[in-house]
Amino acid sequence: MPSPAEGSPEPESNAFRLPDGDLDDLAASLQRTIAEVREHGTLLDRLASEPADDPGGAVSEDRHEEQEARSFFILALGGDAYRNELKALTAWVDHLLLPVYGREISSARPWCARWQEHPEAVARLHGLWLAWQQYTDVEAGLAGPATWHRDHLDHVMAQLRSPDGPFAACTTSMTRPSHRLLASPADLEEETA
Repeated sequence: MPSPAEGSPEPESNAFRLPDGDLDDLAASLQRTIAEVREHGTLLDRLASEPADDPGGAVSEDRHEEQEARSFFILALGGDAYRNELKALTAWVDHLLLPVYGREISSARPWCARWQEHPEAVARLHGLWLAWQQYTDVEAGLAGPATWHRDHLDHVMAQLRSPDGPFAACTTSMTRPSHRLLASPADLEEETA
């Protein structure tokens, strides 16, 4: 390999480099999370494709069409399907989203440790997770992750963590955690009636 010409500046190496151990730990954690998310997706796909048992041992045509027409969006799910999807979403939020993109909690950027109890947060985070699965897949191409950041992550986090977002009445300081659901328009109508 030719040596640099005398007097030419040497490239700055390690200027913005993380310690090797930190980067290795982050990469390993990310790989585990990706594998877990894909495993959950495979299990959910398998569960969704299995016909429900009925007394005659066959699935009615109406029931089969109903299963195919259902949405995979979390707010359209119920019972065990909702609980399983929320559990998988929680793993993604706790092990990937918050460690990488959580930032400091403040009155300008509130967060609620009990975000699962805020329907808007569940809906927005689930949409974000679905988009993450799509845009980090190999088929999304090399620009997929950048598209996810630009079109999904930044907007969702700004909405969730805005001072008037769903966590507005919750934690604004790590030293004073709190949780309170804001009243919905339906709640306010009931109070005035």
